[in-house]
Amino acid sequence: MSMTTPPPVPGGTGVPPGWYPDPGNPAVEHWWDGTAWTGHTRSPRPHRAGRTLPLAAAGVAVVVAIAVAAVMLAPEDDTAAPPATAATSPAPSTAVPVPAPSPTPTPSATPGEDPTVLVDQLNGITLPVPDGWEKPEFTATDLPTVVTVAQAPCPADTGRDCRRGTVTSSTVSADAGASYRTIAEQDIATAADRAYEEDALGNRHYGGIRSHQVVASRPAVVAGRTGHLVRWRVTTAFGPGGWVQSLAFPSPMGSESPVVVRFAFDAGPDGPALALMDEITRGIRPIGSSTGGGVGSSIGP
Repeated sequence: MSMTTPPPVPGGTGVPPGWYPDPGNPAVEHWWDGTAWTGHTRSPRPHRAGRTLPLAAAGVAVVVAIAVAAVMLAPEDDTAAPPATAATSPAPSTAVPVPAPSPTPTPSATPGEDPTVLVDQLNGITLPVPDGWEKPEFTATDLPTVVTVAQAPCPADTGRDCRRGTVTSSTVSADAGASYRTIAEQDIATAADRAYEEDALGNRHYGGIRSHQVVASRPAVVAGRTGHLVRWRVTTAFGPGGWVQSLAFPSPMGSESPVVVRFAFDAGPDGPALALMDEITRGIRPIGSSTGGGVGSSIGP
């Protein structure tokens, strides 16, 4: 007999909760909770005069009394097994096991994040994250940044490791009516100082800039807007120096606020390929667009 079938006692369905002979094992009594068998059993109690199962034709008072007694004797928690005793018998083989609750899946720390794209919400652009680069968890500034994964001891022997390549984006202030060429030309000195002179924390990992040479200055279309880029080659007191670029263009969000993307690549065989500077420039997009990157950015040194 299944656990959901009422016991074969007078009255059929609607039988009040109580202990009844187990249909599959008359040697034990099984607890009926009023609608279904539970997992509780016990040895039959001695028959006492005057204690019989309620009949359908019995008086209402008798039915009510048995129902109240059954509720008072019922276990408080039908899901908990009664204390084990010598008189306790195993539950019938027809018992239906209660399935264990499914574990709640752990949400991802960063759901939907694309590791190949850096999003600059303030300026409405995305920048590609090339192979061998990453979005660092901590930076010296709060600017959106991508850096090379590989690090090496800084040339000035400061006891720190330096990244071989860094790209950041930021909003800049400019005089009303200033051209994007002027903005890029004014920003390149700051970009070079931050990368190779003294960083935002006052560190001089390269011993400072000794000289620089302008190797490119021309218009460029970035994220569907025409701007301008300036590129320097700098020499430093320690190490091979590097390449610095300031790329200025209007925000694609409609505000036309100037945006500057700064590049700093170490020179020498351990630094990123200079062509990657152009590749990243071409890969800058307006947020939500798969097209609209820069053209005119394939500028040689």
